Amino acid sequence: MAYSFMFAYSASHSLLFGLFSGYAAHAGALSLGTLIGVCWVGSFAGDAVRFWIGRRFGTGWLERFPTLHRAIGIATRLADRHHVWMILLHRYPHGIRGVAGFAYGMSRLPWPTFLALNFVAAGIWSVAVVSLGFAFGQVSEKVMNDASSGFGLVTLVVFLGLSWLFSRKLERLAERS
Repeated sequence: MAYSFMFAYSASHSLLFGLFSGYAAHAGALSLGTLIGVCWVGSFAGDAVRFWIGRRFGTGWLERFPTLHRAIGIATRLADRHHVWMILLHRYPHGIRGVAGFAYGMSRLPWPTFLALNFVAAGIWSVAVVSLGFAFGQVSEKVMNDASSGFGLVTLVVFLGLSWLFSRKLERLAERS
């Protein structure tokens, strides 16, 4: 169920759940290799579907959405000039991924070129994002262990200090009695 969710999310969105899933893989809840594969295929498939929609329906359906039409128009012009960099990087900034796939389909970019670049870019994205979440899990575990060790040490020092103060106070009370 979790892998199906990650496939669907990777096909439609980007970073957040990829990072969380990498953290879950570090915790042992998910398999790192399977997760990277599922995110890779989901990301590739989602952009391929958006490319197909853009290629099949063009800009006609965007007339009802002027803001979206303008954004996709800008992305299409960029894709015509810088398709390699756009395809490699569009998954990372928030808000770009939703329109970029449509724009690639509306551009002059041929299917084989798009599919090859999309496959590579989806792989790089899935490895990078899931691994970053996994690495965050490792770092946070170490920090928490160090913090808990530090907290334990501070607690021990405070306990010993209070014990010493309390014993001194008891000695004075005993001497007065």
